[in-house]
Amino acid sequence: MASVMDITTLDNFASQMPPWDSSLSNHLYGLVDIGSNGIRFSISDLSPPRTRLLRCLYRERAAISLFDALNKSPPSGPLAFPSDVITQVSKTVSRFKSIADAYGVPKENMSVFATEAMRRAENAAVMLEAIFQTSGLGVRILSPEVETLFGSMGARSGFTVVNGLFLDLGGGSVQMTYLDSSMDGYEIKAAQTGKSLPFGAAKLINVLERGEVGARDTAVSTLQEGMRTAFAKLQQQFPSLRETQTDPRSSGIDLYLCGGGFRGYGSMLMHADPTQPYPIPAVGAYTVRGSFFGRTKDMRKVNTEYEGKVFGMSKRRRQQFPAIATVVEALIGAVPRIRSATFCSGGSREGALFMKLPEYLREGHPLPLLCRPSNDIKVKAFQSVMTTVQSALPTNFDFSDIPTVFNLGLGPLFVSSIWTRIGEPSDANAAFELHQAIIRDPGAPGLTHLARAVLGLSLAFRWGADFGPIDRPLHLNLQKIVSQSNPEANFWAEYIGVVASLLATLCPAEPDKAEGLKQVVK
Repeated sequence: MASVMDITTLDNFASQMPPWDSSLSNHLYGLVDIGSNGIRFSISDLSPPRTRLLRCLYRERAAISLFDALNKSPPSGPLAFPSDVITQVSKTVSRFKSIADAYGVPKENMSVFATEAMRRAENAAVMLEAIFQTSGLGVRILSPEVETLFGSMGARSGFTVVNGLFLDLGGGSVQMTYLDSSMDGYEIKAAQTGKSLPFGAAKLINVLERGEVGARDTAVSTLQEGMRTAFAKLQQQFPSLRETQTDPRSSGIDLYLCGGGFRGYGSMLMHADPTQPYPIPAVGAYTVRGSFFGRTKDMRKVNTEYEGKVFGMSKRRRQQFPAIATVVEALIGAVPRIRSATFCSGGSREGALFMKLPEYLREGHPLPLLCRPSNDIKVKAFQSVMTTVQSALPTNFDFSDIPTVFNLGLGPLFVSSIWTRIGEPSDANAAFELHQAIIRDPGAPGLTHLARAVLGLSLAFRWGADFGPIDRPLHLNLQKIVSQSNPEANFWAEYIGVVASLLATLCPAEPDKAEGLKQVVK
């Protein structure tokens, strides 16, 4: 049983949060993240063989701002949680515990952790004791280093490989670190070298809106200097990061941004994206070029003037947007050469789960897990189909910079759909595949917006890509997403789809053995 004052550090997090064990009979895990801007709860299924997908079965967010609660403290007194907030939080955690019980989550698989606001509160022990009494759960307060570890690895969990600057903007603080998944022990190095600045969205907006002019200027200046110092130190520690800023051949660094604040900025960019209506309804894995990311003045104007609902943004996030934009501007001022910015759906809860897994699972390719053949014979049949389609590609052509279903790791998903719904009309199937690609497996790691667009277009052309008026804009906008990566990629998506269509004509029934396909295609 966890003590109500447990502090989780880099030295003890592994022992406090036991690793995943494939031999256990129950692989359900419940996590509660008591953040400064809200309390998030999720239940995830880590059952093999799809463990790496971190499949979420249930999620909920309680809009309880611990940062706002601390700000109600008397100016001359210590920062402390009011008694009504302590009661509200403890009842919320207790309710989450009852939901976990209903799903069958073992108590030993329940974890509750807290971050910046709990670290600062004078009466944090009172809050933690109340939670323990109502729910029976101990709360672990994350050190800034572990908060950086979980946040960065939660963001990293959504991708196959990463190499870039990771930032997490919460309610009370913003973290910056560097991750290169090709390095040995990169996750601990990232946590050890990460920098935390006390300028979360909730905290900063309070200063910008209520502070005196001098206080506002001081806060912004301190934030800007903190960003510059943090990035300069990371460049000293990671030569490969420094080269992205100094090597004339480099196009800059890739940013990976997580936390509610940055996701809010991503939602605003998506709202203003040149591709409209933007076809994929999720900010997770949304990527923009550095030049568009830096248009903070335009985004501030949209936030001020647009009276309607911005998809993905709450009223509270809209109210905090000036602070979010201020953090982004400080980041841009500190990092001159930004190639791209990708917004990540994963956060501390996903990072905590990810760090439970052994390295071979963490670093494995997740996309093949979305479509696992039922047996070894089926695996060979799938591979035979992929090999056959790929054999139609020119061997003397360099595809390294052209995204296709194959180099994006989508081969099994593509092959599994070639013969699906073959009894339905082709035009209906083409429309189905476009829509299926943008909504399927919403939280699947590796299924980026580019990957969804390439998959949807390739499968649509497998069925002839004859769209009705309602689906033509979706088709066009997915092509725009693909063109941003490489203008030639749309041609090859069409080409591969047509090859698959020809293969299905030659072999009307899905081959269940590799030998069956070889007899037809010689």
